[in-house]
Amino acid sequence: MAKEDKKGTLLIVDDGPEYLELLCDFLRSEGFAVSMAKNGQVALAQIETLKPDLILLDVVMPVMDGFETCRRLKENDQTKDIPVIFMTGLANTADKVKGFELGAVDHITKPLQPEEVVARITTHVTLKNLQKSLHQQITERDRLIAELDTFAHTVAHDLKSPLGIIGGYISFLLDNWSTIPPGQVEELLQTIAQTSYKMSNIVEELLLLASIRQNEIKVQPLDMGHIVNEALLRLDYLIEQYQAEVKAADDWPVALGHTQWIEEVWVNYISNGLKYGGQPPCLELGASPQKNGLICFWVRDNGPGLPLDSQPQLFMPFTRLDQTRAKGHGLGLSIVQHIVEKLGGKVGVESNMGQGSIFSFTLPAVDTDPG
Repeated sequence: MAKEDKKGTLLIVDDGPEYLELLCDFLRSEGFAVSMAKNGQVALAQIETLKPDLILLDVVMPVMDGFETCRRLKENDQTKDIPVIFMTGLANTADKVKGFELGAVDHITKPLQPEEVVARITTHVTLKNLQKSLHQQITERDRLIAELDTFAHTVAHDLKSPLGIIGGYISFLLDNWSTIPPGQVEELLQTIAQTSYKMSNIVEELLLLASIRQNEIKVQPLDMGHIVNEALLRLDYLIEQYQAEVKAADDWPVALGHTQWIEEVWVNYISNGLKYGGQPPCLELGASPQKNGLICFWVRDNGPGLPLDSQPQLFMPFTRLDQTRAKGHGLGLSIVQHIVEKLGGKVGVESNMGQGSIFSFTLPAVDTDPG
C-alpha cells in the first residue's frame, strides 16, 4: 500500500515494460510518486510538465539512448539540476565514467536490488532538497544584506538633514537668544519640535520593521472602528495642518490581525492621502468584504493620481517617487506590505491620472459560520 506523504516525484526511463512496472510498484509502495517513459525522447517530452525530483535513466534504449538523453537534460537550464541516476547492465568502467562526465549523480548496475535503489534515490532527493533550501537561504540573505545596506545609507541621509536643521537652529538660538523676538523664538522651537518628530518617526519605523521580521504574532479579531479612530487621533495635527476632510465608515466588518500593526497601516495610508491628496485633501475610509474570505480595507483620496508605470514601485523598500510623492525615507509603504503579508493579506493601489488613488489592504475575515 502506497504511503500518503510522497517523498518525491520520480521519472523512470526504461524500455523494459514488465521490469519497469515492477520497479514502479515497489517505489510507489515506498512513498514516491512515479511516472514512466519508454525512451529518452518520450522522457524529454514529459519532463517540462512533470518536473521530477529525480530521474532513473536506462542506458540502452531505442530511439534515444540514456547518454544522449542525459546530455540534452544537462544542456537545458530548466532541467540541468535534476539528479540523474543511470541504470544499466553494462558494468565496464568506461560507461560509468561517461555517465558521470555527462552529469549523472550515481550509477546502479542491473539487476537492481530494490532496497539499494530506494537508499540511493532517497539520498540524492534529500541532497537536492538541501541544496535548494540552501540556495533559497543564500538568496534571502543576500536580499536582506542589500536591503540593510540601502536602509543604512537612506536613513543616514534622512537623519542628517533634520539633525543639521536642529543643530543650526539651536546654535542660532544660543548665539542670539537675547536679541531674538519672542515670536521668532517660538517659531524656531516649533520647527525644532517638528523636525525631532520626523526623526523619531524614522527610528520608530526601523524598530517596527525589525519586530515584523522577528516576531510571530497570534492574530485576533480586530475592532477596526477603534483602530481607525486611534490612527486619526495620532494624525490630528496633520489633518488640521492640511485642513483635510476625512470620512470614515460607521460600521466595519471584523477581520483577523494584530491591532498595533494594523494601526500603523492606517497611519501610513492616511498620512499619504493627506500629504499627496488634493488641495485640500478629502479622504474616504471604508471596507469591502470579498468572496475569497478576505476583507478589503481602503483609503480613497482626491489627489492627482499616479502614473501607471510608477504604481508597481510604490511598495518597494526605499523607493522615492519624487514627481508624485513628497520626498521621504521610503519606509512607510514598504512596512505596510511587510505587515499585511505577514498577516495573510495583500496590499494594492488603484489610480488613474486626474482621478485620485485608492490604497488598499486585505485581511482574513473572521469565520462566522457556526459549523
